[in-house]
Amino acid sequence: MKLKFFPFPFPFPLFLFVSTIFTLSLTSSAPISTLSPTQNISDGQFIISDDEFFKMGFFTPSNGSKNRYLGIWYNKISVFTVVWVANRETPLNDTSGVLTFNQEGTLTLIDRRNRVIWSSNSSLINNPVANPVAQLLDTGNLVIRTENSFEPDDYLWQSFDYPGNTFLPSMKYGIDFAKGLNKYLVSWKSFDDPSIGEYTNRFDPNGFPQILMRRGSEVEYNSGPWNGLRFSGMPNLKPNNIYTFGFVFNEKELYYKYELVSNSVISRMILSTEGKIQRFIWNERTREWGLYLTGQMDNCDRYGLCGPYGICNINNSPACGCLSGFEPRVPQEWRQADWSNGCVRKTELSCEGGDGFAKLSGVKVPDTRKGWFNVSMSLDECRNECLRNCSCTAYATLDIRQGSGCLIWFDDLVDIRSYVEESGQDIFVRMAASELVDRKAKTKRRVIVILIPVVVSVTVLLGIILVVYRKRKQNKNNGRVVVVRDNNAVNENKNEDLELPLFDFNTIAVATNNFSDDSKLGEGGFGPVYKGILEDGKEIAVKRHSRKSKQGLDEFQNEVKCIAKLQHRNLVKLLGCCIEEEERMLIYEYMPNKSLNSFIFGEGKRKSADWSTRYTIIVGIARGLLYLHQDSRLRIIHRDLKASNILLDKDMNPRISDFGLAKILEGSDAKANTRRVMGTYGYMAPEYTIDGIYSTKSDVFSFGVLVLEIVSGKKNRGFRHANHDLNLLGHAWRLYKSGKQLELIDGTIKDLYVPSEVIRSIHIGLLCVQKYPEDRPDMTLVVLMLGSQIPLPTPKQPGFYTERRRPQEGESSSGNHEWSSSNQLSVTHLQPR
Repeated sequence: MKLKFFPFPFPFPLFLFVSTIFTLSLTSSAPISTLSPTQNISDGQFIISDDEFFKMGFFTPSNGSKNRYLGIWYNKISVFTVVWVANRETPLNDTSGVLTFNQEGTLTLIDRRNRVIWSSNSSLINNPVANPVAQLLDTGNLVIRTENSFEPDDYLWQSFDYPGNTFLPSMKYGIDFAKGLNKYLVSWKSFDDPSIGEYTNRFDPNGFPQILMRRGSEVEYNSGPWNGLRFSGMPNLKPNNIYTFGFVFNEKELYYKYELVSNSVISRMILSTEGKIQRFIWNERTREWGLYLTGQMDNCDRYGLCGPYGICNINNSPACGCLSGFEPRVPQEWRQADWSNGCVRKTELSCEGGDGFAKLSGVKVPDTRKGWFNVSMSLDECRNECLRNCSCTAYATLDIRQGSGCLIWFDDLVDIRSYVEESGQDIFVRMAASELVDRKAKTKRRVIVILIPVVVSVTVLLGIILVVYRKRKQNKNNGRVVVVRDNNAVNENKNEDLELPLFDFNTIAVATNNFSDDSKLGEGGFGPVYKGILEDGKEIAVKRHSRKSKQGLDEFQNEVKCIAKLQHRNLVKLLGCCIEEEERMLIYEYMPNKSLNSFIFGEGKRKSADWSTRYTIIVGIARGLLYLHQDSRLRIIHRDLKASNILLDKDMNPRISDFGLAKILEGSDAKANTRRVMGTYGYMAPEYTIDGIYSTKSDVFSFGVLVLEIVSGKKNRGFRHANHDLNLLGHAWRLYKSGKQLELIDGTIKDLYVPSEVIRSIHIGLLCVQKYPEDRPDMTLVVLMLGSQIPLPTPKQPGFYTERRRPQEGESSSGNHEWSSSNQLSVTHLQPR
């Protein structure tokens, strides 16, 4: 913006004098949210929204800068966070700036020399109005309106029409065709420089609209088109308890918008200086912004990475491949990992009849800028429309909710990536008839082609195992650690090498003093655990599988399979294994503080278990489970989460251990079932105990039990109370219903705790142990609830909410109990540990 001289009918010193008289009221009275034409704002004065949530005034972005900007920021949080800047490109170099508001309804920022630094220019956009006011709304929107008009459609001007790098709730992000406004994000130049940066993020209305993030003029990221549920390239954009969202596209406007479910949540989206679309949520407990969602997940989100007719799959190496029926345009470039020229058809289309379509499932659909759409067509009509046009290369459903609408491509298909099917959608790619016939024939041949190498591989594998076994028998090598590649059935589903260190039996025997009782740490259903010290002084924990254990080779291999490649600060680290004759041992890093079981239930250590440590443990377990359920390369259900399987490192950080019963859910599976129900009484979810159905929600139930045990210092199984015969879950539920949650807390903690934190933890624990899995939150929401002050839903009655019948006189207390609630159970195939 060029600087302009602002005409005044009187000298500037006189203006300052008059301005000072008017602005005295701003400093001598309560905060105001509106400006009238008789009021101005000088540096050091502010406008504050009615709910005092947002503040507007002058600021300097960093201590090293002398630039002053007029902006809006959050007023109630401890980290200074700017959401809008008026004079991004024309900063003031001192504190002489004044924001004026005239009778025509225009806001103007001037400097000490009467130069116009910034203006809303609203008097040029609208006809002259009577009684204009400028107001900072509770949404963070600065608006100019007439005194008695409060409808958004009647605003003369609003800052939401000119966003900077921040997308706030209630903002319409997109294009107003009627007013000719394009509302988009522009990144800051740097963290402390709000001037125009390299990146823009805006709707492109060509073809079917999509949001394109550009660096300069080059597209770097494409959201994909709206498919009725979300943008095709944003699978993480799902219904949640934090915010609602929607998309509007008609002849008047095109926009995306979100609203927060609760006013207690503070959330914003930004375009970062590095070109990342990020959603943050304020965490009042830690007093920092937590990253909740990122638009770009991985390298496959780079626009057009694999070129025309290429498809990106982040789980493949290399990530880029050609669509079926296509081949690299320049094979030499592909061998050098340059995929930009993409792929070409193996067989050209004839367009004289006979062309068909190959279905591609679970993908982000291609760039739609050169596409065509019709909202009323059916999928069959869409197919016929595509066949009638020789330029049509593919078609898809516009709205995946009902399978309605038609989206057609007339150019090369660019920017396709693969997702799991539940996150992607289907597209039908036009193919030559001969190519479709070849596909069917290849499918039959593929079965034979697969079987032959499998048989050969198994034969070779058995030979390798035999050679390794004989070599190790001849080579019992004085405690040396041998690293081998484990190609056995431990990872048969993925056909990958584990590269797991293989420890020699003698090494472990020496480290544990020949498995002496003095080295023994404890014992579980699998067998004993020993502490060991290797020759280099490294402390280890050795899990030795007993021959009498009900866990056999399957469980041993399962544990290796689940944890060998997992890395997280809240999971125990597997160092290696030992397999020799009938001996099977797992070697873990040693946890000096042993298990959570001894920490919260052991009388000696329990007194040192203050509330801060307990809360840190709860949060750590939640983060570890979230990693297993969602963030790791596998989706793992632990199935045996309990206090004795939570180990504590030297800093009291929790580490989830014992993956012998863990299960991996393949692909998009949300749950599975088994006839062999194994676990621990008191921690198993009702649907798993009764029907053998397990899912991430059954782990959530176990986590909820753990939370209540950590808070109370009491075990769920075997819990006794003088006034009733409820279990721990029932007792916690009873206290919650009567508003006496703090009575649940462990008496050894005394008064050294934060009451609101304890009550919130109990509330979250009860949400996790609700009877029906669909009522329980997932671990993403649990972690968010633990780390923020978002409102919590009301929990329903826990599963296994039971009251035991007390034994009558002469009746053995160890006899069978009858259940007095309606939750009568008939447990079959149950193998408790």
